[in-house]
Amino acid sequence: MGRRKGGLDFTRDFRRGGRRKIKGKEIFLMLFIFLCALAVGVGVFLALKERMNRPEAEEAPPSPVPTPTAAPTPVQDEGGEESVVSGPYGMWSVPAKEDEVEVVVPEEELWMEDFVDTRTKTRSKGIYMTSDALRNRMDYVLELMDDTELNTVVIDIKDDDGRITYEMTGELIDSFGTARSFIPNIGDFVKTMKEHGVYLIARVVAFKDPLLVRTKPELGLHLSDGSVYKDYKGLGWLDPTNQEVLDYYVEIAQNIADIGFDEINFDYVRFPTEGKISELVFGDGETTKIEAISAAVKYMCEKMKPMGIFVSADLFGAVIRSAVDQRIVGQDYQELALYLDYICPMIYPSHYSDGYYGIEHPDTEPYKMIYAALQDSNKVLSGIPDYRKRAEVRPWLQDFTASYLRHYIKYGPKQVREEIEATYDTGHTGWLLWNAAVNYTKGALMTQEDADYAYAHRPTPTPSPTPTIAIPTKLPNAGQYIDSPWKKGE
Repeated sequence: MGRRKGGLDFTRDFRRGGRRKIKGKEIFLMLFIFLCALAVGVGVFLALKERMNRPEAEEAPPSPVPTPTAAPTPVQDEGGEESVVSGPYGMWSVPAKEDEVEVVVPEEELWMEDFVDTRTKTRSKGIYMTSDALRNRMDYVLELMDDTELNTVVIDIKDDDGRITYEMTGELIDSFGTARSFIPNIGDFVKTMKEHGVYLIARVVAFKDPLLVRTKPELGLHLSDGSVYKDYKGLGWLDPTNQEVLDYYVEIAQNIADIGFDEINFDYVRFPTEGKISELVFGDGETTKIEAISAAVKYMCEKMKPMGIFVSADLFGAVIRSAVDQRIVGQDYQELALYLDYICPMIYPSHYSDGYYGIEHPDTEPYKMIYAALQDSNKVLSGIPDYRKRAEVRPWLQDFTASYLRHYIKYGPKQVREEIEATYDTGHTGWLLWNAAVNYTKGALMTQEDADYAYAHRPTPTPSPTPTIAIPTKLPNAGQYIDSPWKKGE
């Protein structure tokens, strides 16, 4: 086979058993190809070197959405505009570099951001008293304050009938004509209490108000047919979405702060549970009960905290866990804890139905019942991120015998003290005792000195047949909605 002219042929000539001799021009062409390849390689190397040495200022800007890390910093954003890793309270935004943290502050965290809190909290151990007791049992109450660990009194300033118990003034108060003189000289009362070192709380019944609904029906809750709502006792309830109603309470709070009270405590801060509650009309017709109560509490806290007083509210124990109960009464335990200074669950053992928390007859097991309820409260409130403020839990405890129950026990020194110890064993330091007749179990109380020593040296938890109580995921109905247990059977 002959060789091709004008081309390169590097094939062996196997027939002759030798290698063909390469000509000079072929060597030149091979050298040219090698030099070209070398030039390309040098060019690539120089380009890479230039890119590596380029200043940081010339780099492309970082992505606006940082890459999530294993330990995200939670930031709430109700607007949902962030497109990063989702957390339990809205969106989590994670900075790309620790030294370049850009925090997106959620709307809730901006709530009351300019409020400078100069108030001093008190570890309250208190009792409830009526305005009648001020006249008839004042010496007894002061004796309890002086001789025992008690240091707090909760007194009716706006009672269950809607009456303000002393003469106070304000544009709406004067217009409504709701102030009475059941407490003839409120200034002397406050002065005396302060001389005895008492932390003073004004109890204000909020949305159950038969007096004001009777004189101002336009402020009350209505039914879908336009009529004013009445509960089974014929009592009217105020509309928590009515701005005039909320401003009425702001006026009351200002009077309370000016006279020297330390705290305003709202009871009945909820919707009614009787009658045609499915036909209630309030707000814009789209607002839920939970939204209505939460907005009302938030607004009142905004106005009242700058007055220098603390704000608290009494909530049903059942709303700690039960979403059904929350929707019925409008009390979201976790959300309200974001606004209040103190949240006061009414966890009287007598208020729970048989089997609640796995306890056969709750009224007969005061320690176990209080322990389980507050353990549940801790679990629910632990869902609030650490960077959010939350209310301190200060429960109402039972100091009365619920003889109207089928399964009950007599409450004396042992039972009341067990409730107090269960409060401590779940990490809480304050508590309030309730007795309608203002007749408290002194034997359950210690002197201040003994109480301080016992608290510092107590076993944790207090020995109990069942120190740890398993809380079922699904709980039975709490039973009856009883705000005032002494009124049962009236």
